[in-house]
Amino acid sequence: MRLGLVPVLALMATAVGADAIDPQALDDLPRADVVFLGEVHDNPQHHVHQTRATHAIAPAALVFEMLTPDQAARIPPELPPEDELAELLEWDSSGWPDFAMYYPIFAAASDARIFGAGLPREQARAAMTDGAAAHFPDDPARFGLDRALDADEQARRESLQDDAHCNALPAEMLPAMVDIQRLRDALLAEAALRAHAETGGPVVVITGTGHTRTDWGAPAALALASDLHTLSIGQYEGEPDSTPPNDLWLVTEAHLRTDPCAALE
Repeated sequence: MRLGLVPVLALMATAVGADAIDPQALDDLPRADVVFLGEVHDNPQHHVHQTRATHAIAPAALVFEMLTPDQAARIPPELPPEDELAELLEWDSSGWPDFAMYYPIFAAASDARIFGAGLPREQARAAMTDGAAAHFPDDPARFGLDRALDADEQARRESLQDDAHCNALPAEMLPAMVDIQRLRDALLAEAALRAHAETGGPVVVITGTGHTRTDWGAPAALALASDLHTLSIGQYEGEPDSTPPNDLWLVTEAHLRTDPCAALE
């Protein structure tokens, strides 16, 4: 089950405040070396906003949570048509929502280099047993993976994971799920840092809003490893309850979807 497709609002209860923005603001964002553009994965409007922001930023590199490094390496310099790219990436078997929502983001920066930060399934399964640090390709200490979380943050993150998985996971699995989330954050940060080093930036990172958190998400992991200037933009469905852990954020209508937890009841 991918984070963001099950009660995603429970992952980050947030609210509109002084830094909530309208879509028009995406045309003139503050400059940054790395811009994290969050999404609720199956919300089409969130991808429209990401496309708009990407076009305005004109990044030298795009990093996708949805692509593994191997998948990203398959993409030729000249962007193929939508159906050809989907087939090249084997998107239909990836578990991610309709590729038609993502392709316009590629097209909005068709000259950008594409980097993958996705965690392959077999690597994720192994990390559940061995821990995140054992399956991180770079130095795990560089992105904070060698550090245990304090008890309060660990408990908060386990609670979010529990909610995200319909409160259906055994309690003993929750620490491993937090570890996997930390690994995904570190992979996004490492890919963004590598993309900036190889292209000079700016870099746009396409990922779930949970990974855009400035307190403990990919921007926080990146800040441990570099002094690159980042901008985190989260997207949320409906008006939340407290200030989001983002630099800027948008609030949209909820996407009409069936309850992903209903089948478990």
